[in-house]
Amino acid sequence: MPPLFYHLARRQFSPGDPSGEFSSQWTHPSDVFSVLLILGGDVVGRALAQFAGSALTPVAFSFGWVSFAITAVVSAIGENKLMPLPDCACKVINGRTGYVRDNSSWIIGRIVRDFESWMDGGATGPSEHICAKCSTSVMEKKEPGSGRYVARPSQAGLCVSLYKADRARPGYPGYDFAYFIGFATSVLQLGIAAIPRGIFGDWGILLVTASGMVLSFATGSLSQWSKEKWACRRNSEKTVLLTRGNGSQHAIVVMGDGKGLDLEDLAAGPTNVDVSASHITRIVVILLATFWILLLIREYMVPPINRRHRNLAEYFQAFGVPLTPAGVIGKPKVMDTLFAVERAYPGLEKSMLDTFFPGNFRPDEQQKWDDPAELARSLEAS
Repeated sequence: MPPLFYHLARRQFSPGDPSGEFSSQWTHPSDVFSVLLILGGDVVGRALAQFAGSALTPVAFSFGWVSFAITAVVSAIGENKLMPLPDCACKVINGRTGYVRDNSSWIIGRIVRDFESWMDGGATGPSEHICAKCSTSVMEKKEPGSGRYVARPSQAGLCVSLYKADRARPGYPGYDFAYFIGFATSVLQLGIAAIPRGIFGDWGILLVTASGMVLSFATGSLSQWSKEKWACRRNSEKTVLLTRGNGSQHAIVVMGDGKGLDLEDLAAGPTNVDVSASHITRIVVILLATFWILLLIREYMVPPINRRHRNLAEYFQAFGVPLTPAGVIGKPKVMDTLFAVERAYPGLEKSMLDTFFPGNFRPDEQQKWDDPAELARSLEAS
């Protein structure tokens, strides 16, 4: 009789056993589904932040919802909020006082993050045109006093894009392709889940999928999302500059014009107004999290994508902040751009100097600031 360890080894390492285990795991993947449901909660949170605002928020049932539901309970009870932190660090500068504040608004962070992709006119818009013109209109320029020619930079030192605010639309999530694809995904999910019901009479998958969708839409419909997302005053007269800071090629100037949102307020986040999560919101979030924990199942979702628009004004409108382009100012050097901003919008450049040119002026630069005629001649020459 073979020794005992031979039987054990044969049982453990039989070629058929691993395939059987894999087959069983794929046939009944309950453990895998449980793990996947706790992954990707941050993705669900960002998708909700992007589309929240209206009564229906089309973020489909997917991985990560259980994880997000638990995180939402902690956030609503411990931090009195639901909106996530911005995913792009940037600064908001008051165009009159020059006061600089770090941004806490998810909307402003997303606008600044995607600006180079969605700036007015897209990749061939005015900003890109000016940046290209700086490097291609005169391919070489003689360096004073050196007798040499040096190549122009490949991009402008600073491009300032100017926009005038249109009537603000808080609560408008942007009804575009990215918004409606959420509904299409949900319908597709229901269709796939209905196949086992039609073929085998198994209605359990359809029931769980539909339950997950109801919970998804219920979570996104909470009014707390809209209160936090647009926590600011309306009909602002302020001129505000949005930028990543010194070294960034682009700056966005938004002139309130008595119609837009107060972006300086908005940058302060929900702390500037009383939009803390109410007791009802906390109770609802706890109930939803309880249902999510009971619903450990896996489905599919189209993840949040960058929202494609023809220009930045249309992109802003998707966040309830419609703007009208008012021009772009760009020069090869940062100081030349600031000179041009001063000529077009006197006083605005003073709020930009500390951020984009924190150093001391050279004598010729100081002379231009002190002498308007010299500044005009310099701008015409450039």
